Amino acid sequence: MDWLRVAAIVLVSGFVASLTDWLAAGDWIHRRWTYPEVWRANESRAILATSVLPFLTATVFVVVARRLRLESLPALAKFAFAIWLIAPLPLILTNAAFIKLHRVFVASYAIGWLVKLWIVALAIVLIGR
Repeated sequence: MDWLRVAAIVLVSGFVASLTDWLAAGDWIHRRWTYPEVWRANESRAILATSVLPFLTATVFVVVARRLRLESLPALAKFAFAIWLIAPLPLILTNAAFIKLHRVFVASYAIGWLVKLWIVALAIVLIGR
């Protein structure tokens, strides 16, 4: 896979994953199932600072998947699931145990991470060929 395809995968999946973040932890869920005292008053700087992270996630996922020679959708989906079990899920659940976060928000955020990783896996299959 050439670097132009890698860049396309990262840009497309990073953008779609950003939308997933917005849906999973965005305004609608944030307003209904969160505790206001937990959140910063002005989130604009935080949103701006973290908007690059889905692209970082996509980049590292693509590079590692290439090195492991993972090319099929089932293999990439399993890889995404394994990453989710290793890092985001335990981190989200640990934070929820110690920080006042509503269960709906925690579930949505955790599922959003799995979907984000599956989006990158799907992009590799669809764009990477």
